[in-house]
Amino acid sequence: MLEKLEQIRLAAQQALLKAESPQELEALQLSLLGRSGQLTEILRTMGKLQKDERAKVGQAANKVKRELEAAIAERTTQLSELQKAQRLAQERLDITEPGKVLRPRGRLHPMTKTYREIRDALIGMGFITFDGPEVELDENNFTLVNMPPDHSARDMQDTFYINDRVVLRTHTTPCEVRALKTLKPPFRVVVPGRCFRVDEVDASHSPIFMQMEGLVVDRNITMADLKGTLDTFVHAVFGEDVKTRLRPSYFPFTEPSGEMDISCTICKGKGCRVCKGTGWLEILGCGVTNPHEIENCGLDPHEWSAFAFGLGVDRVTSLKYGITDIRLEYENDARFLRQF
Repeated sequence: MLEKLEQIRLAAQQALLKAESPQELEALQLSLLGRSGQLTEILRTMGKLQKDERAKVGQAANKVKRELEAAIAERTTQLSELQKAQRLAQERLDITEPGKVLRPRGRLHPMTKTYREIRDALIGMGFITFDGPEVELDENNFTLVNMPPDHSARDMQDTFYINDRVVLRTHTTPCEVRALKTLKPPFRVVVPGRCFRVDEVDASHSPIFMQMEGLVVDRNITMADLKGTLDTFVHAVFGEDVKTRLRPSYFPFTEPSGEMDISCTICKGKGCRVCKGTGWLEILGCGVTNPHEIENCGLDPHEWSAFAFGLGVDRVTSLKYGITDIRLEYENDARFLRQF
């Protein structure tokens, strides 16, 4: 009986070394220690032995049983750690590998990015946004901003007319009229919006274009207030190293009027094809609001004064990103947009 116990112990040790899965270990445990197991069978026959022999066999059987239970537990732990290591190796994520893009990522249109930069710069200076309709009254678009019925800007070659009294707005200036009529001064407004003019489509013109206009109404407004505001705005949008200059110009709704240039963003003022060798680029029109416009809108021009400025968002976009053809900004070609 003792020899048989030793045989069972040795055979079990060999079987444990060969077991490669929890299922194999479980089957081995049942064959040794289960109800019909080899060791269990020996323990059941011990009652037939003599008293002295029974004690020796019982002691030896219990020792083998404890050894087998401990060996099975140890092997179970080893297999569990081995399987865990294998699973971790298979599930390991290499964070240095590039991610898989399941679908193309969307991007903001360069004009949208530019518009938000301009808007945020002006809002940071105390401006509020103001809006108006794209289909506008002739009176607001022309007459009240000091362009009477015989003014050349009303030519049908320049303006889309709905009827004799209604037009597609040619600029955002009629929103100045609406602001002067509805808001209580003093105030600062920035007006974004689409405008429409009868233009042939080419690299620098479009019949539909995006403008942004600023209007400041207060007492004792001067040209110095306008220049200081525009200098701050330009540096916020284009950077502190950009230079500015004002040139005299003419607009019916401002007096005096001017145009602001900035040092060329391409050549940094040295002269190139974009700035035609001058080192300067025109960016916006501006001026102190004509007293006639203030009076036309129901305010006393002796008490209130104002300044205004307007710029094309598409033009600023071209200058910021070096876009040489304005049509690219309106065609929504995905190949072009993916560059931003």
